[in-house]
Amino acid sequence: MDEGDDIHIGRHLQRRRRLEIVFVAAGLLCLILGMLTLVTLFAEMARQGLPRLGIDFLSRYPSRHAELAGILPAWVGSLAVMVVTAATAVPLGVGAAVYLEEYAPRNLITALIEINLTNLAGMPSIVFGLMALGIFVFEFGLGRNILTAGLTLALLILPIIIVTAREALRTVPDSLREAAFACGASPWQALRDHVVPAAGPGILTGIIIGLARAIGETAPLIALGAVSFVSFLPESPIRGEFPFISFDWLSAPFTALPVQMFNWTTRPDPDFRANAAAAAFVLVAMALAINGLAIWLRHRMRREARW
Repeated sequence: MDEGDDIHIGRHLQRRRRLEIVFVAAGLLCLILGMLTLVTLFAEMARQGLPRLGIDFLSRYPSRHAELAGILPAWVGSLAVMVVTAATAVPLGVGAAVYLEEYAPRNLITALIEINLTNLAGMPSIVFGLMALGIFVFEFGLGRNILTAGLTLALLILPIIIVTAREALRTVPDSLREAAFACGASPWQALRDHVVPAAGPGILTGIIIGLARAIGETAPLIALGAVSFVSFLPESPIRGEFPFISFDWLSAPFTALPVQMFNWTTRPDPDFRANAAAAAFVLVAMALAINGLAIWLRHRMRREARW
């Protein structure tokens, strides 16, 4: 190799180093700008909402007077809707993912289902609200209640859970399945005892993403007719007499924190906007609590996973 080749290689390496520095600097700048934006928004929300936040705010019913208004029906309604959403979307989503990835034949119909699942995952949420309004409310006559809201949000996050759960199942090496088969396990036993537990952290990630999206959705609930002023709570799911469980709360009218926040932000009184900021704090806290629990479970599952 002559001196000219050495010079050419040196210049090429210098150019690559400069491009790498520029790329790293651009990425760091984007990160800083994004974090500054989030911190600024959070600080403004704290400035407006923290003075309102307190036990009274959490335990009061809505009121025409901003200083007396609370979010008790809103956060209880959000929890009730999320219970229905999780109870519907998680088993259906994981089951559909397992079937599509492990059992479904590779043909045109399966390919069309996969394409449409990906498209549904990116569809605007208002479309799901209007679809649920036509099917659940008008066609099936379920009414505008907690059950309908939970089923609507379950439809919204089903594609997300299915797509992410399938990706998690694909990360499980075939050697794990083959080892289970070699030990005499049936396909169902290998799937139940080895494949799904190994893919559990990834599946849980999809559930986290889906529930985090569902808890902050407003458009589908407004399309369903969520009530923005509710002065009562749903009936308790626990009874004092046999069978000790009641499902009457599913048919109750509902509101949710995003709907209550939307209602307050449309008011001309700035005190109601301060209430909306305080409600946003509660919504963020609920989302962080759900995510924190799921992340802890995912970390525990990853520690116990062995293959």
